[in-house]
Amino acid sequence: MTLISILIGTLAAGIGSVWLAAALSFGLLVRYTQHMLSLAAGALMATAFMHLLPEAFESQIGPQQLFMALLASLVFFFLLDKAELWHHGHEHHHEGDTRSHSHDEHSHHIHQAGSWSVLAGDSVHCFGDGILIASAFMADLRLGALAALAVLVHEVPHHMGDLMVLRQSTDTRKAAIIKVSLAGALTALGGFTGFWLVDQLREYLPYFLVVASSSFIYVALADLIPQLQKRLSLQQTVAQVAWLLVGMGLVAVVGRLAH
Repeated sequence: MTLISILIGTLAAGIGSVWLAAALSFGLLVRYTQHMLSLAAGALMATAFMHLLPEAFESQIGPQQLFMALLASLVFFFLLDKAELWHHGHEHHHEGDTRSHSHDEHSHHIHQAGSWSVLAGDSVHCFGDGILIASAFMADLRLGALAALAVLVHEVPHHMGDLMVLRQSTDTRKAAIIKVSLAGALTALGGFTGFWLVDQLREYLPYFLVVASSSFIYVALADLIPQLQKRLSLQQTVAQVAWLLVGMGLVAVVGRLAH
């Protein structure tokens, strides 16, 4: 039952986020893109602080060890972010050194290399998300559902960027959506791996939950919230805060329904 729930949750988060991103990028929902950032930030923080962390701290492991794990995980995700930025900067520098090619050939090369880089990075990221979702399901089915929901909403802005890059290197929007969906499907493989891994290391489950929480907190505070820190009108600011609260409320409602 737990494994089936993990597979359903990871597929819903991995592929569902791609389809929602496509609707926001290419469809009728494009006007709600900024609102999705606020909703995702609210859902991530609510899932981490209201559900995953309380569950981890109910264990027999001391708070000091768990807080140390939380701090170490936040530093790890910061360094991971830095490594990704360095990688992208290195690629752009390399592209700048190859301007001797013809314009068409150079553009095609950049788009092809960029698309494969995006797909590879997205696949690894989705695989990691699957492990985090599985660890939540192993603790409690309700936590797993909330983690899957949080991953779904926070992956939407990420997949929107992926789709825009891939749209430049593919003939159709459909092809771009299919490619990103295949990368998203690796969330299920990560879920299966996480199920096996956490089952073997069940006594360390609280640490897995803390790592999942730190991932959500870092994405919300370091990635999503800074995109919302713009000078806006009062009406836009109210809408931003309202969608942030909607994200938190959505997690609270799902948590109650999952009982």
